[in-house]
Parts: sequence; C-alpha cells; structure tokens
Amino acid sequence: MVFKRLMKAMGVGGPSVETVLANPNCRPGGQLEGRIQVVGGDHQVDIDHVTLGLVTRVEVESGDNDYDTTQEFHRQRVTGAFRLEPAQRHDIPFRFDVPWETPVTELYGQHLHGMTMGLRTELEVARAVDKGDLDAVSVHPLPAQERLLDALLRLGFRFARADVERGHIYGVRQTLPFYQEIEFSPAPQYARSINQLEVTFIADQQQMQVVLEVDKRGGVFTEGRDAFGRFTVDHATADRTDWTAELDGWLRQSLSRRGLFS
Repeated sequence: MVFKRLMKAMGVGGPSVETVLANPNCRPGGQLEGRIQVVGGDHQVDIDHVTLGLVTRVEVESGDNDYDTTQEFHRQRVTGAFRLEPAQRHDIPFRFDVPWETPVTELYGQHLHGMTMGLRTELEVARAVDKGDLDAVSVHPLPAQERLLDALLRLGFRFARADVERGHIYGVRQTLPFYQEIEFSPAPQYARSINQLEVTFIADQQQMQVVLEVDKRGGVFTEGRDAFGRFTVDHATADRTDWTAELDGWLRQSLSRRGLFS
C-alpha cells in the first residue's frame, strides 16, 4: 500500500493526454481546432485544468552571448476541473486563437529554415503540471504578407533564413515580447551594395506594420551600416499597390542617398 501511494505521488499510472489537430495549418489571427483526449490511469484523479500554449524558439541576446530558448507566447485554458476515473476517456474539443503577431513558418509550401512552432498541451493534476503533447503547427502568411514577400522574390531576392528575436522594435506597436526577421540574400542588381535584407511584420486585425532593414556593404574606407524603412499596410487595401515597384523604389532611394547605388 505504501509503495502504491508512493508511485501515485510520482505520477506513475496516472492519466495520459493526446492532442489531435483537425488541421495543423493556420494563419495569424486565425484558429486551430481539434480535440484533446485524456485517458485515466490505474487510479482516480482530479484534474485541475487543461491548458493549451503556443510555443516557438526565440533567440536571446545577453551581453556578449546569444542563446536560443523555447518560449510560450499565448495560453488558453480549455477546461476547468473534472474527475477522471481509472481508464476513463475524456474528450475535450477546442478552438485555439492564434495571435495576429504569430511568426510565419511556411512560405509557398516550403518550411522557413530556422523556424519552429508548436502547440503544447498542459495537464495539471494535484498542482503537478504535465506538459503532455507538443504538436507541430504550420503558420502561413497573411495575404498582405504574401504580396510583399512575393514582390521581393520578383525583384530577385532569395530567401535565406528566418528567426525570432526577443525584444521590441523602437516606434512599433508590439504586443508580443519578440519579433520575427525574415532574411533574404540580395537581388543581383543590389548585390554590390547590400549584404542582406531583413523583413519584419507586426500585424493586428486591421493592418500590419512592415519594417525593412538593409545590411549595407562597407567600402574600402567606409564601414557598412544598416538602413531602415517602416510603413503600414491595411489588410483590406494591400492588393491595390504595386509592391514590386514600391519596394524597388525604396531600396534604390535609400541606397542612392548614401552613394551606394546609381
């Protein structure tokens, strides 16, 4: 009896949890739907709650050191307390809201190198938290984001990698504690002037803020520097702009002002 109580306290023979997504694909501002299956173990337990959390890998700069960490950035409780009998199955349907600022992980059917995203199921039993399942999630760009990214590809830029960096961008309305940078290698016509182009989207329900950062090449007697551009795009009117011409014009103007493009 003492041994059984000890094993019970350690969670041995306790409930198991499995999350099944109806579709692992979503967009920022959308929803993930599915169900959570909780199956009782060999003894009765009281479940305090079941919670879902969206997690991603975040790069953190700390002094002279950089490191990656897994960060949960959105939580949603899907059930309150309930009692689970031995071997009993308890199904919990859910709809999980995906934040508008959620980083993108897919582009034109291809996974963005450097990105990870998952939906984690958390089961709390007697104040002991079991992280349970972690299910991969694919986040596709919003239509307005697709239009800008497609314009860069038409200009000849090539996708290099993407990452998520902890921190806030100055002058940008931002609710999450991090932001995504999508990095592109330069198009041939810009290759002598810049090393790379980084794009960041900060979206909400009505619009998105776009931040462009150009990493410039240094000359023989000059140091390479960054140039920044920032503008806002309404979701409803994004398709009314020739983004290929707009982005090309901004890049040429920015580089010409510094004598790096003619």
